[in-house]
Amino acid sequence: MKKELKTDLERIAYNCRKATLLIEKKQIVALSSREKMELKIHLTGCYICRVYEQQSILINSMMKKLFKEQPQDVKLDTAFKEDLKQRINEKIGDR
Repeated sequence: MKKELKTDLERIAYNCRKATLLIEKKQIVALSSREKMELKIHLTGCYICRVYEQQSILINSMMKKLFKEQPQDVKLDTAFKEDLKQRINEKIGDR
């Protein structure tokens, strides 16, 4: 049987879905004072969400680094385009 969460503190402490949302939001914009408090309370008692936060921060920093290092003006060379067109036309012709 599922326990009924009655107080605000219980709802905050046992809401992993909201915690993960706040973890992601925190990496994009500043959290409100209430959101910071809710997240801190939740992370105090939830090891899984603490691990999730560490992993999320790591993944986001890796993605930022990856896209920062990529040249902005990526173009396909002409030979690749022609080969791709030929392969598409062959597949369409097979039908």
